[in-house]
Amino acid sequence: MKVSSLHRVDAAAPADLEALSLPAWIYRDHEFFERERQAIFRNSWQVVCHLNDIPKPGDYHTFEFFGESVFVVRGQDGNVRAFHNVCRHRAARLVDGQSGHCAGRITCPYHAWSYAFDGRLVGVPNREAFSRLDTTRHGLASLEHEVLLGFVFVRFAPGLPSVQEMAGPYLHELAPYRMEELQPMGRVSLRPRAVNWKNVADNFSDGLHIPVAHPGLTRLFGRGYGIEAKPWIDKMWGTLRDTPSNNWSERLYQHFLPKVGHLPPERQRLWTYFKLWPNVAFDIYPDQIDFMQFLPISPTETLIREIAYVHPDASREMRAARYLNWRINRRVSLEDKTLIERVQAGMGSSSYSSGPLSEGEVCLRSFARRMRSLIPESRLPHAPARGWSHG
Repeated sequence: MKVSSLHRVDAAAPADLEALSLPAWIYRDHEFFERERQAIFRNSWQVVCHLNDIPKPGDYHTFEFFGESVFVVRGQDGNVRAFHNVCRHRAARLVDGQSGHCAGRITCPYHAWSYAFDGRLVGVPNREAFSRLDTTRHGLASLEHEVLLGFVFVRFAPGLPSVQEMAGPYLHELAPYRMEELQPMGRVSLRPRAVNWKNVADNFSDGLHIPVAHPGLTRLFGRGYGIEAKPWIDKMWGTLRDTPSNNWSERLYQHFLPKVGHLPPERQRLWTYFKLWPNVAFDIYPDQIDFMQFLPISPTETLIREIAYVHPDASREMRAARYLNWRINRRVSLEDKTLIERVQAGMGSSSYSSGPLSEGEVCLRSFARRMRSLIPESRLPHAPARGWSHG
Protein backbone atom coordinates (compact mmCIF):
# COMPACT_ATOMS: atom_id res chain seq x y z
CA MET A 1 0.00 0.00 0.00
CA LYS A 2 1.45 3.37 -1.03
CA VAL A 3 0.58 6.96 -0.29
CA SER A 4 1.44 9.68 -2.80
CA SER A 5 2.93 13.02 -1.89
CA LEU A 6 -0.65 14.32 -1.68
CA HIS A 7 -1.47 11.60 0.85
CA ARG A 8 -3.91 9.83 -1.44
CA VAL A 9 -4.32 6.12 -0.94
CA ASP A 10 -3.26 3.79 -3.75
CA ALA A 11 -6.42 2.40 -5.36
CA ALA A 12 -4.93 -1.10 -5.45
CA ALA A 13 -5.67 -2.85 -2.16
CA PRO A 14 -4.13 -6.16 -1.02
CA ALA A 15 -6.16 -9.17 -2.05
CA ASP A 16 -6.53 -10.26 1.58
CA LEU A 17 -7.71 -6.86 2.91
CA GLU A 18 -11.23 -8.27 3.28
CA ALA A 19 -9.89 -10.72 5.87
CA LEU A 20 -8.29 -8.01 8.04
CA SER A 21 -9.83 -5.86 10.74
CA LEU A 22 -9.58 -2.10 10.55
CA PRO A 23 -6.17 -0.73 11.60
CA ALA A 24 -5.60 0.31 15.19
CA TRP A 25 -4.56 3.88 14.41
CA ILE A 26 -8.02 4.91 13.24
CA TYR A 27 -9.39 4.10 16.72
CA ARG A 28 -7.33 6.88 18.32
CA ASP A 29 -6.26 9.36 15.63
CA HIS A 30 -7.57 12.96 15.83
CA GLU A 31 -7.33 13.65 12.09
CA PHE A 32 -9.18 10.47 11.25
CA PHE A 33 -11.85 11.39 13.80
CA GLU A 34 -12.38 14.75 12.10
CA ARG A 35 -12.57 13.04 8.71
CA GLU A 36 -15.27 10.70 10.10
CA ARG A 37 -17.27 13.69 11.22
CA GLN A 38 -17.71 14.82 7.62
CA ALA A 39 -17.46 11.58 5.63
CA ILE A 40 -19.59 9.38 7.90
CA PHE A 41 -21.68 11.32 10.39
CA ARG A 42 -22.72 14.44 8.51
CA ASN A 43 -25.17 12.49 6.36
CA SER A 44 -25.93 9.66 8.78
CA TRP A 45 -29.40 9.12 10.20
CA GLN A 46 -29.64 9.63 13.95
CA VAL A 47 -32.63 8.63 16.05
CA VAL A 48 -34.01 11.41 18.27
CA CYS A 49 -37.05 9.90 19.94
CA HIS A 50 -40.32 8.07 19.40
CA LEU A 51 -43.50 9.82 18.27
CA ASN A 52 -45.03 8.93 21.62
CA ASP A 53 -42.31 10.91 23.39
CA ILE A 54 -43.96 14.02 21.93
CA PRO A 55 -47.69 13.19 21.85
CA LYS A 56 -49.20 16.71 22.15
CA PRO A 57 -48.76 19.92 20.12
CA GLY A 58 -45.82 21.82 21.57
CA ASP A 59 -44.09 18.74 22.97
CA TYR A 60 -40.44 18.61 21.97
CA HIS A 61 -37.42 16.32 22.30
CA THR A 62 -33.81 17.44 21.90
CA PHE A 63 -30.67 15.79 20.55
CA GLU A 64 -27.02 16.84 20.84
CA PHE A 65 -24.52 15.63 18.25
CA PHE A 66 -21.02 16.83 17.35
CA GLY A 67 -21.67 20.24 18.85
CA GLU A 68 -25.04 20.62 17.11
CA SER A 69 -28.24 21.00 19.13
CA VAL A 70 -31.49 20.04 17.40
CA PHE A 71 -35.04 19.35 18.44
CA VAL A 72 -38.17 17.78 17.06
CA VAL A 73 -41.56 19.23 17.93
CA ARG A 74 -45.19 18.21 17.45
CA GLY A 75 -47.17 20.84 15.53
CA GLN A 76 -50.75 21.99 15.90
CA ASP A 77 -51.52 19.95 12.80
CA GLY A 78 -50.20 16.79 14.48
CA ASN A 79 -47.12 16.60 12.25
CA VAL A 80 -43.59 16.39 13.63
CA ARG A 81 -40.83 18.70 12.39
CA ALA A 82 -37.11 18.95 13.11
CA PHE A 83 -35.16 22.17 13.65
CA HIS A 84 -31.79 23.44 14.75
CA ASN A 85 -32.09 24.54 18.37
CA VAL A 86 -30.90 28.06 17.51
CA CYS A 87 -32.73 31.38 17.45
CA ARG A 88 -32.38 33.21 14.12
CA HIS A 89 -31.80 36.54 15.89
CA ARG A 90 -28.64 36.08 18.01
CA ALA A 91 -28.17 32.27 18.01
CA ALA A 92 -29.43 31.65 21.55
CA ARG A 93 -30.51 28.11 22.37
CA LEU A 94 -34.29 27.99 22.22
CA VAL A 95 -35.35 24.96 24.28
CA ASP A 96 -33.67 23.20 27.18
CA GLY A 97 -33.45 19.70 28.60
CA GLN A 98 -34.01 16.34 26.97
CA SER A 99 -37.68 17.07 26.48
CA GLY A 100 -40.36 19.57 27.37
CA HIS A 101 -43.41 21.50 26.23
CA CYS A 102 -43.86 24.89 24.59
CA ALA A 103 -47.22 26.52 25.20
CA GLY A 104 -48.57 28.04 22.00
CA ARG A 105 -45.24 28.93 20.40
CA ILE A 106 -41.46 28.54 20.74
CA THR A 107 -40.10 31.65 22.45
CA CYS A 108 -36.42 32.52 22.70
CA PRO A 109 -35.40 33.21 26.34
CA TYR A 110 -32.93 35.92 25.22
CA HIS A 111 -34.95 38.52 23.26
CA ALA A 112 -38.36 36.78 23.04
CA TRP A 113 -38.39 36.20 19.31
CA SER A 114 -41.04 33.55 18.86
CA TYR A 115 -41.79 30.84 16.33
CA ALA A 116 -44.79 28.72 15.42
CA PHE A 117 -44.40 24.96 15.71
CA ASP A 118 -43.97 24.80 11.94
CA GLY A 119 -40.89 27.03 12.25
CA ARG A 120 -42.36 30.34 11.03
CA LEU A 121 -41.15 33.51 12.75
CA VAL A 122 -44.35 34.93 14.25
CA GLY A 123 -43.22 37.34 16.94
CA VAL A 124 -40.52 40.05 17.08
CA PRO A 125 -40.57 42.48 20.02
CA ASN A 126 -39.84 46.08 19.00
CA ARG A 127 -40.69 45.06 15.45
CA GLU A 128 -40.67 48.66 14.17
CA ALA A 129 -36.92 48.90 14.84
CA PHE A 130 -36.24 46.14 12.28
CA SER A 131 -37.23 48.19 9.27
CA ARG A 132 -36.00 45.75 6.63
CA LEU A 133 -36.75 42.50 8.40
CA ASP A 134 -38.36 39.89 6.16
CA THR A 135 -39.88 37.46 8.63
CA THR A 136 -40.37 34.85 5.92
CA ARG A 137 -36.58 34.54 5.60
CA HIS A 138 -35.89 34.12 9.32
CA GLY A 139 -37.92 31.11 10.31
CA LEU A 140 -36.20 28.27 12.14
CA ALA A 141 -33.57 26.31 10.21
CA SER A 142 -35.04 22.89 9.53
CA LEU A 143 -33.41 19.47 9.25
CA GLU A 144 -34.37 16.56 7.08
CA HIS A 145 -36.22 13.99 9.13
CA GLU A 146 -37.86 10.63 8.60
CA VAL A 147 -40.24 8.60 10.72
CA LEU A 148 -39.92 4.82 10.62
CA LEU A 149 -41.84 2.42 12.87
CA GLY A 150 -42.71 5.36 15.11
CA PHE A 151 -39.10 6.51 15.60
CA VAL A 152 -37.99 9.96 14.45
CA PHE A 153 -34.63 10.20 12.66
CA VAL A 154 -32.76 13.32 11.54
CA ARG A 155 -29.68 14.02 9.43
CA PHE A 156 -27.66 17.14 8.69
CA ALA A 157 -26.92 16.47 5.01
CA PRO A 158 -28.22 14.14 2.27
CA GLY A 159 -26.26 11.18 0.98
CA LEU A 160 -27.37 7.88 2.47
CA PRO A 161 -30.49 5.97 1.42
CA SER A 162 -33.65 6.56 3.44
CA VAL A 163 -34.00 4.82 6.80
CA GLN A 164 -36.81 2.81 5.22
CA GLU A 165 -34.46 1.53 2.54
CA MET A 166 -31.57 0.87 4.92
CA ALA A 167 -33.73 -1.16 7.30
CA GLY A 168 -35.72 -2.69 4.43
CA PRO A 169 -34.29 -6.23 4.59
CA TYR A 170 -35.75 -6.69 8.08
CA LEU A 171 -38.92 -4.62 8.11
CA HIS A 172 -41.01 -7.78 7.72
CA GLU A 173 -39.43 -9.12 10.92
CA LEU A 174 -40.08 -5.88 12.81
CA ALA A 175 -43.70 -5.52 11.71
CA PRO A 176 -45.20 -7.90 14.35
CA TYR A 177 -43.76 -5.81 17.21
CA ARG A 178 -46.18 -2.93 16.49
CA MET A 179 -43.40 -0.47 17.23
CA GLU A 180 -45.55 2.54 16.29
CA GLU A 181 -47.58 1.90 19.45
CA LEU A 182 -44.63 1.81 21.87
CA GLN A 183 -44.54 4.05 24.94
CA PRO A 184 -41.33 5.31 26.62
CA MET A 185 -40.30 3.56 29.83
CA GLY A 186 -38.28 6.10 31.80
CA ARG A 187 -35.95 8.70 30.32
CA VAL A 188 -32.96 8.70 28.00
CA SER A 189 -29.77 7.66 29.79
CA LEU A 190 -26.25 8.72 28.79
CA ARG A 191 -23.32 6.44 29.65
CA PRO A 192 -19.76 7.60 28.91
CA ARG A 193 -17.22 5.09 27.65
CA ALA A 194 -13.48 5.78 27.33
CA VAL A 195 -13.25 4.15 23.90
CA ASN A 196 -13.57 5.00 20.22
CA TRP A 197 -17.12 4.74 18.85
CA LYS A 198 -16.06 2.05 16.35
CA ASN A 199 -14.95 -0.09 19.27
CA VAL A 200 -18.52 -0.03 20.61
CA ALA A 201 -19.95 -0.73 17.13
CA ASP A 202 -17.53 -3.62 16.54
CA ASN A 203 -18.39 -5.21 19.87
CA PHE A 204 -22.14 -4.90 19.29
CA SER A 205 -21.88 -6.95 16.08
CA ASP A 206 -19.30 -9.45 17.30
CA GLY A 207 -20.81 -12.90 17.78
CA LEU A 208 -17.59 -14.72 18.67
CA HIS A 209 -17.22 -13.14 22.11
CA ILE A 210 -20.69 -14.15 23.35
CA PRO A 211 -19.80 -17.69 24.57
CA VAL A 212 -16.44 -16.48 25.89
CA ALA A 213 -17.25 -13.26 27.72
CA HIS A 214 -21.01 -13.30 28.41
CA PRO A 215 -21.79 -16.36 30.54
CA GLY A 216 -25.32 -15.12 31.21
CA LEU A 217 -26.21 -14.89 27.53
CA THR A 218 -24.63 -18.29 26.97
CA ARG A 219 -26.80 -19.77 29.71
CA LEU A 220 -29.86 -18.20 28.08
CA PHE A 221 -29.06 -18.94 24.42
CA GLY A 222 -26.62 -21.82 24.54
CA ARG A 223 -24.33 -21.54 21.53
CA GLY A 224 -27.17 -20.82 19.11
CA TYR A 225 -26.33 -17.13 18.61
CA GLY A 226 -26.67 -16.00 15.00
CA ILE A 227 -25.28 -13.05 13.06
CA GLU A 228 -25.72 -11.77 9.52
CA ALA A 229 -25.00 -8.56 7.61
CA LYS A 230 -26.92 -6.68 4.95
CA PRO A 231 -25.50 -3.59 3.18
CA TRP A 232 -26.72 -1.04 5.75
CA ILE A 233 -27.89 -3.13 8.68
CA ASP A 234 -26.62 -6.03 10.80
CA LYS A 235 -28.71 -8.60 12.63
CA MET A 236 -27.83 -10.72 15.69
CA TRP A 237 -30.19 -13.06 17.48
CA GLY A 238 -30.66 -15.80 20.06
CA THR A 239 -33.64 -17.84 21.28
CA LEU A 240 -34.14 -18.45 25.01
CA ARG A 241 -33.50 -22.06 25.99
CA ASP A 242 -36.02 -24.07 27.97
CA THR A 243 -33.33 -25.39 30.30
CA PRO A 244 -33.54 -23.27 33.49
CA SER A 245 -30.46 -21.17 34.14
CA ASN A 246 -28.57 -21.65 37.42
CA ASN A 247 -28.54 -17.84 37.80
CA TRP A 248 -31.66 -16.64 39.62
CA SER A 249 -32.28 -13.50 37.50
CA GLU A 250 -32.05 -15.47 34.27
CA ARG A 251 -34.06 -18.39 35.61
CA LEU A 252 -36.87 -16.11 36.80
CA TYR A 253 -36.86 -14.23 33.49
CA GLN A 254 -37.28 -17.55 31.67
CA HIS A 255 -40.13 -18.38 34.03
CA PHE A 256 -42.01 -15.07 34.21
CA LEU A 257 -41.71 -13.89 30.59
CA PRO A 258 -45.37 -14.02 29.55
CA LYS A 259 -46.83 -14.76 26.18
CA VAL A 260 -47.15 -11.56 24.14
CA GLY A 261 -50.43 -11.58 22.23
CA HIS A 262 -49.29 -9.65 19.14
CA LEU A 263 -46.16 -11.74 18.52
CA PRO A 264 -46.08 -14.96 16.46
CA PRO A 265 -44.92 -18.15 18.22
CA GLU A 266 -41.37 -18.02 16.85
CA ARG A 267 -40.82 -14.57 18.43
CA GLN A 268 -42.18 -15.24 21.91
CA ARG A 269 -38.72 -16.23 23.24
CA LEU A 270 -36.50 -14.49 20.69
CA TRP A 271 -33.99 -11.73 21.39
CA THR A 272 -32.96 -9.86 18.23
CA TYR A 273 -30.48 -7.04 17.79
CA PHE A 274 -30.21 -4.74 14.78
CA LYS A 275 -27.43 -2.22 14.08
CA LEU A 276 -28.15 0.47 11.50
CA TRP A 277 -25.12 2.07 9.85
CA PRO A 278 -23.18 3.64 11.38
CA ASN A 279 -24.07 3.96 15.07
CA VAL A 280 -27.75 3.25 15.85
CA ALA A 281 -28.90 -0.04 17.34
CA PHE A 282 -32.22 -1.56 18.38
CA ASP A 283 -32.51 -4.35 20.94
CA ILE A 284 -35.75 -6.20 20.29
CA TYR A 285 -37.09 -8.32 23.17
CA PRO A 286 -40.57 -9.78 23.58
CA ASP A 287 -41.08 -7.64 26.69
CA GLN A 288 -39.51 -4.33 25.55
CA ILE A 289 -37.57 -2.58 22.78
CA ASP A 290 -34.52 -0.37 23.36
CA PHE A 291 -32.63 1.94 21.09
CA MET A 292 -28.94 2.64 21.62
CA GLN A 293 -26.61 5.13 19.90
CA PHE A 294 -22.83 5.24 20.04
CA LEU A 295 -22.22 9.00 19.96
CA PRO A 296 -18.60 9.98 19.17
CA ILE A 297 -17.15 12.58 21.53
CA SER A 298 -13.44 12.32 20.71
CA PRO A 299 -11.12 9.67 19.23
CA THR A 300 -11.14 7.88 22.59
CA GLU A 301 -14.52 8.89 24.09
CA THR A 302 -18.03 7.72 23.25
CA LEU A 303 -21.39 8.47 24.84
CA ILE A 304 -23.92 5.64 24.77
CA ARG A 305 -27.45 7.06 24.57
CA GLU A 306 -30.37 4.71 25.22
CA ILE A 307 -33.95 4.32 26.40
CA ALA A 308 -36.46 1.47 26.62
CA TYR A 309 -39.95 1.40 25.08
CA VAL A 310 -42.82 -0.92 25.92
CA HIS A 311 -46.38 -1.81 25.15
CA PRO A 312 -48.52 -0.96 28.19
CA ASP A 313 -48.89 -4.08 30.34
CA ALA A 314 -49.26 -3.81 34.11
CA SER A 315 -49.42 -7.56 34.75
CA ARG A 316 -47.22 -8.97 37.50
CA GLU A 317 -45.47 -11.30 35.05
CA MET A 318 -44.57 -8.54 32.59
CA ARG A 319 -43.39 -6.16 35.30
CA ALA A 320 -41.16 -8.93 36.67
CA ALA A 321 -39.83 -9.81 33.21
CA ARG A 322 -38.90 -6.20 32.49
CA TYR A 323 -37.10 -5.82 35.81
CA LEU A 324 -35.21 -9.07 35.25
CA ASN A 325 -34.37 -8.05 31.67
CA TRP A 326 -32.78 -4.90 33.14
CA ARG A 327 -30.77 -6.95 35.65
CA ILE A 328 -29.51 -9.35 32.99
CA ASN A 329 -28.55 -6.65 30.52
CA ARG A 330 -26.97 -4.43 33.15
CA ARG A 331 -24.52 -7.28 33.75
CA VAL A 332 -23.96 -7.70 30.00
CA SER A 333 -23.31 -3.97 29.69
CA LEU A 334 -20.69 -4.04 32.44
CA GLU A 335 -19.02 -7.03 30.82
CA ASP A 336 -18.93 -5.20 27.49
CA LYS A 337 -17.52 -2.08 29.15
CA THR A 338 -14.56 -4.10 30.43
CA LEU A 339 -14.07 -5.78 27.05
CA ILE A 340 -14.05 -2.63 24.94
CA GLU A 341 -11.75 -0.84 27.37
CA ARG A 342 -9.28 -3.73 27.06
CA VAL A 343 -9.43 -3.47 23.28
CA GLN A 344 -9.04 0.32 23.28
CA ALA A 345 -5.94 0.01 25.45
CA GLY A 346 -4.49 -2.58 23.05
CA MET A 347 -5.10 -0.31 20.07
CA GLY A 348 -2.35 1.92 21.44
CA SER A 349 0.28 -0.84 21.37
CA SER A 350 3.11 -0.53 18.85
CA SER A 351 2.82 -4.30 18.36
CA TYR A 352 -0.66 -4.19 16.81
CA SER A 353 -2.01 -2.91 13.52
CA SER A 354 -4.78 -5.20 12.23
CA GLY A 355 -5.95 -8.69 13.11
CA PRO A 356 -7.39 -11.50 10.98
CA LEU A 357 -11.14 -11.82 10.57
CA SER A 358 -12.75 -15.21 10.21
CA GLU A 359 -15.18 -15.92 7.39
CA GLY A 360 -17.94 -16.01 9.98
CA GLU A 361 -17.28 -12.46 11.21
CA VAL A 362 -19.59 -11.12 8.53
CA CYS A 363 -20.71 -8.00 10.40
CA LEU A 364 -17.17 -6.86 11.15
CA ARG A 365 -16.19 -7.48 7.54
CA SER A 366 -19.19 -5.48 6.32
CA PHE A 367 -18.43 -2.58 8.66
CA ALA A 368 -14.75 -2.50 7.66
CA ARG A 369 -15.69 -2.62 3.97
CA ARG A 370 -17.95 0.41 4.37
CA MET A 371 -15.29 2.34 6.30
CA ARG A 372 -12.64 1.66 3.65
CA SER A 373 -14.93 2.77 0.86
CA LEU A 374 -15.82 6.07 2.58
CA ILE A 375 -12.37 6.91 3.98
CA PRO A 376 -9.69 5.20 1.84
CA GLU A 377 -6.97 5.97 4.40
CA SER A 378 -8.54 3.34 6.64
CA ARG A 379 -6.88 0.79 4.31
CA LEU A 380 -3.47 1.89 5.59
CA PRO A 381 -1.83 -0.18 8.36
CA HIS A 382 -0.34 2.96 9.92
CA ALA A 383 -1.28 6.63 10.06
CA PRO A 384 -0.04 8.85 7.21
CA ALA A 385 2.12 11.88 7.99
CA ARG A 386 0.38 14.56 10.01
CA GLY A 387 -1.77 16.83 7.88
CA TRP A 388 -2.85 14.05 5.48
CA SER A 389 -6.52 14.99 5.77
CA HIS A 390 -5.81 18.48 4.39
CA GLY A 391 -4.00 17.34 1.24
